Amino acid sequence: MANEDKKDFNAMLHDPKDMPKFKIITDQKAIEKYGGEKMYFAPPITYDEQMRRIPEGKVITIPAIRAYLATLNQADFTEPITAGAFISIAAWASSQRQTDVTPYWRTLKAHGELHPKFPGGVEQQKIMLEKEGHTIIKRGRKNIRYYVKDVDTVLFDLNT
Repeated sequence: MANEDKKDFNAMLHDPKDMPKFKIITDQKAIEKYGGEKMYFAPPITYDEQMRRIPEGKVITIPAIRAYLATLNQADFTEPITAGAFISIAAWASSQRQTDVTPYWRTLKAHGELHPKFPGGVEQQKIMLEKEGHTIIKRGRKNIRYYVKDVDTVLFDLNT
């Protein structure tokens, strides 16, 4: 995102944007890619609510949140572009508050990758996760990325 200091992310977080809603897709490639035709759009606050559920010492991935919301709402999948944007909005909204913080640093990209678009980038997320006992590993030589080590052992199950 750009110009984060000029945006009111908390207002964006609470704007439902005509959601929740469903869309039936007909593009065969998209149906094959996402595993169905019923696509769910969740409002931004829904992502924030799920991110708040993750306790210290645990993490969640964006694909896991999307899958949970799809199942919860009897959809085949949750729309990925808005999901990513709304998770970023939740993170930035939290960073603009002095209290009632959403532990956004516990939300990871697929495969346990740290999120470069969160406040402070991967450097800040790395610090926050290490404070909670996670080990962060670096992968790559040119396109360096950071991951939570053994992420499968610390994933939070939203179904609990």
